[in-house]
Amino acid sequence: MSKYYTIIGLEIHAELNTNSKMFCGCLNDPDEKTPNVNICPVCMAHPGTLPVINKKAVENVIRVGLAIDANIADFTEFDRKNYFYPDIPKNYQISQYKNPIVSGGKLKGVDITRVHLEEDTATSKHPERKITSYGAGDNDAYSLVDFNRAGVPLTELVTEPVIHSAKQAGDFGRELQLLLRYLGVSEANMEKGQMRVELNISISEDPKKLGTKVEVKNINSFRAMERAAEYEIKRMTDLLESGRGNEIVQETRGWDENKQLTFSQRSKENANDYRYFPDPDLPKLFLSKVFDIEKMRIELPELPEAKRNRYRNDYGIKDEDIESYIVDQGLGSWFERVASILKDKELIKLASNYITNDLLGVLHSFPMDQEALELTSQYFSKLMIMLKENRISSRGAKDILPIIFSENINDPEIIAQEKGLIQNHDEGALKEIVQKIIDANPNVVATYKGGKENAIMSLVGQVMKESKGSANPGLVQKILKELLN
Repeated sequence: MSKYYTIIGLEIHAELNTNSKMFCGCLNDPDEKTPNVNICPVCMAHPGTLPVINKKAVENVIRVGLAIDANIADFTEFDRKNYFYPDIPKNYQISQYKNPIVSGGKLKGVDITRVHLEEDTATSKHPERKITSYGAGDNDAYSLVDFNRAGVPLTELVTEPVIHSAKQAGDFGRELQLLLRYLGVSEANMEKGQMRVELNISISEDPKKLGTKVEVKNINSFRAMERAAEYEIKRMTDLLESGRGNEIVQETRGWDENKQLTFSQRSKENANDYRYFPDPDLPKLFLSKVFDIEKMRIELPELPEAKRNRYRNDYGIKDEDIESYIVDQGLGSWFERVASILKDKELIKLASNYITNDLLGVLHSFPMDQEALELTSQYFSKLMIMLKENRISSRGAKDILPIIFSENINDPEIIAQEKGLIQNHDEGALKEIVQKIIDANPNVVATYKGGKENAIMSLVGQVMKESKGSANPGLVQKILKELLN
């Protein structure tokens, strides 16, 4: 066990779902492929233009604050964060500093410092340098800037430095992504850059003291975040153990996904470097005069943790199944439709097991409209009832499943009849088949009678094959034991 304590804080940005950008009327479209079409004089910072606050973006951040049981500010304002970079057309970013919309709160056991609102930057693109027969010179390197994203509403959530492992950091990020999606405030798709994570990490021998903090950027997945944290913990530990702790400096490092390591980018800025001051072009906001905060709290949807608890209490299903339904809300809704039909807890558990183990691929292969969803949930529920009543075997149920979800939705009763999958409970008829299999397998019979009782399962399998799956396996085993003993 390491003698060093890991301390991690997270800064997570998420683009918000709004029709227009944060301070202008340009379209907020994360899927736009053509560069520099969703732009205007305001988001391009032409002289004489003035920003106007997007009310929906403010509402979205308030909803996030309510969902994490945080404090919603009455007074809030926007600030100018000053720095020069090609992706900032104004040479400052409109953000929030001293008076964020949200402060405090907790998510997945992690304390939240603040959640504030700002505008996103443009997207910098760095095409590969052209290699000629004369080699590539400095003039061959260039960058392009796409301003479609500049000015898109962006929320930033900052945690307290209370995370102590890479896994805990990853779990928190995934839970926040779920929360944003349940609230409908962001798609939070990391592959599209709609959600971006930054690690602030240090290690120390004293759990009450922070070590030298390093920030890690360029993280494009939660797994990458976990690997970056693990790498930094090892890098810092190795430096301290070798007496080179002075090489751990406050800096910003990038994550190289291909090499699976971090690399130094620049020294870390402090708040003073940004010269924050209130934006003189934007009004101060008194949120209680604009929004009915309590009404918004009441109207929050059922959130992931509440849904987990309800699924455990109402249905008693496995945690792994619950997580499948939490992550895939469409699948969760379909499961609840099935549960409402079955009602019986044991039947619901059986259905959940089939949904998560056998049905996931089938459901994703057959996109369904509302009528099809209703019919398939009824037919699937009927299939589960037939299975519990031993009218079909488990193998038969697996064979029937994909047929129910084909283009011509079918009643499992009809399918089972047509395919000869209704289990045969006629002992007289089954005894004839069983005796035939016993007579044909004297060696297996001798092995069973010699004390290896598991050998009987080979005979059961052959009876099932002979009956084309229609025999009840429990009844077959009972008849076999009667005839062999």
